[in-house]
Amino acid sequence: MLTATIFLPALGALIVSLLPRDNARLIRQVAVAFTSLAFIVSLALWFGFDRHHVGIQFGERMPWIPSLGIQYFVGIDGLSLPMVVLTTLLTMLAVIASLHIDLRPKEYFALLLILETGVLGVFSSLDMFLFFLFWEVELIPMYLLIGIWGGARREYAAIKFVIYTLAGSALMLVGILALYFNSPAPHTFDMIALGAMTWSPVFQAAVFLFLFFGFAVKLPMVPFHTWLPDAHVEAPTAVSVLLAGVLLKMGGYGILRLCISILPDAAREYAPWIGVFAVINVLYGALVVLAQRDLKAIVAYSSVSQMGYVLLGYAGLNMISLTGASIQLFSHGLISGLLFFLVGSIYEKTHTRQVAEMRGLAPRMPILAAVFSIAGLATLGLPGMSGFVAEFVTFTGAFRVQPVLTILCVFGIVLSAGYMLWTIRRVFFGPLDGKYLTLGDARGAELVPLFALVGLIILFGSVPSLLVDVIEPGTTALAARLGGS
Repeated sequence: MLTATIFLPALGALIVSLLPRDNARLIRQVAVAFTSLAFIVSLALWFGFDRHHVGIQFGERMPWIPSLGIQYFVGIDGLSLPMVVLTTLLTMLAVIASLHIDLRPKEYFALLLILETGVLGVFSSLDMFLFFLFWEVELIPMYLLIGIWGGARREYAAIKFVIYTLAGSALMLVGILALYFNSPAPHTFDMIALGAMTWSPVFQAAVFLFLFFGFAVKLPMVPFHTWLPDAHVEAPTAVSVLLAGVLLKMGGYGILRLCISILPDAAREYAPWIGVFAVINVLYGALVVLAQRDLKAIVAYSSVSQMGYVLLGYAGLNMISLTGASIQLFSHGLISGLLFFLVGSIYEKTHTRQVAEMRGLAPRMPILAAVFSIAGLATLGLPGMSGFVAEFVTFTGAFRVQPVLTILCVFGIVLSAGYMLWTIRRVFFGPLDGKYLTLGDARGAELVPLFALVGLIILFGSVPSLLVDVIEPGTTALAARLGGS
């Protein structure tokens, strides 16, 4: 089932590429069908997952290049399963939200489907070579999606994305090869086997840095974040949703799966510094949001701030803080995806993303105003929503180890409340500009992703055990590897 989940989108991309170019309706239907099918199969994995088993489930292993120790080895645990389901969900909703695309729809939907396979492969791979291969697969589709269907500065944003991503990949590849060549003969890329080995402190300290900074580019961590606002502002709505909802999570997941799991001694050594970067991310990202005038830039920099809470959870290095960080990865995927869908809907109606050009839109867009308010409150961590669960669990776990850094990060909630509530007031309240008197509200297919994500944000915020029970087996195993609880 896991292999089917990974490669169903690739099969859909192949079929789309063979369809007649002039039959745009059929192309859209095939894209919706295959992303929906992948989501359904991923739900079967979710409901079939044994929440009492600590370890890899749904594992599939077969030799690929035996002479180099490379194998097709995939599986999921509590760390990866939420990311797999999040990817299939957001990709399906992104395709539904893209049904209006008229510019080269055949290439557009094929690239979205290939992108989904690449990301799913990253979250499922347990062989480092396979992990790196899937990591690189997502690069070209995202480059083309931004470069062809993006805004006025799309070429600049796409090239900047590629340069930063390739720089991070180069660092990561050095770390992967170091682990491979220093493993006992015959050398292996097997993450499970490598995680069971003992490495010298000096080796761990050096390799950890290569891997960590490679993943930090994708997270993104300040000061490697500058590619993100440009990519978000220029990308089409559906691509921004996937960029914030799942691609950033690849960096956070990689730190968990490779850095902390395989190199635990170095993780403990660098934990205070990771906590410092967490504070910088949270506060710097939130302060920069206050200076933004573009709605997409506001959401983009808020993602930089929110990813700081993930780093704080890593700095805690205990089961509670790591669980909080994992919940934050999933929760932020839902919330940021919802915010970008909202920005896209508002732009389609007002033809602007400049906050100064919008005011008093609530009477003309009551549904969008209500949903935007819910998304904003979820971002700042209002109780009853998934953002609150993620932040509370992260702070609780991290405070035991890094109390000062945790207190500084908590102040980020105040800044989040400031920039989100300020944005909502400026866009939706006050006197309505006369040029917007004929605006309409969200309707039809637009409502599907909005209501679906709002429902999930409230569901996981009200019944957090639905998510926590899945994640805890993974973080329990990780905490045991770290020698803690």
